[in-house]
Amino acid sequence: MLFWLLLGGIPVVAQALTFSTVVLDAGHGGHDGGAAWYGLVEKRLCLDVAQRVERLLKAKGLRVVMTRRSDTFIALDQRARIANRYSRSVFVSIHFNANRKTSIHGMEGYYRSSRGRILASSILRSMDRKVTGTYRGLFNRDFKVLRSTAMPATVIECGYLSNRTESKRCASPAHRQAIAEAIASGILAARG
Repeated sequence: MLFWLLLGGIPVVAQALTFSTVVLDAGHGGHDGGAAWYGLVEKRLCLDVAQRVERLLKAKGLRVVMTRRSDTFIALDQRARIANRYSRSVFVSIHFNANRKTSIHGMEGYYRSSRGRILASSILRSMDRKVTGTYRGLFNRDFKVLRSTAMPATVIECGYLSNRTESKRCASPAHRQAIAEAIASGILAARG
């Protein structure tokens, strides 16, 4: 099945992804807290959003595998090994961002392969429509979890905790639910 993507303002035709399993990776965990700003710790937000996405996808009949379900540290290699156990799958790593320039805000998607770009684009398009915030774009990066996974994979940055306004939004369970719904919708839309 074909569908249209809007990449960099240019519509292109892409093939829909075929998968029956979604591997959700809640970023950081254990001794790796990730970004910490204004009383928020990234690892907690990542796990909260990932669990919300899991519930939504399971309700739609998809098999969901979590790389972590509690505040434990999982090495990047191990996250990729967990994902690579599942054929016909996609990998979505959920994160929040931070920057010393606290005026920076917005959502970003990272990919390494063309199929990863399809997935990242679909999720970010959904987030741009459904979540309060700014769409900052898609970026091709050689992150370990993207390089070491065999399936379409993306890292989604749900917002900048270092931006006071965005941090306040991310502290809200209702906002995190909106993020989760947008991520789930984007994953389902990529499936065609």
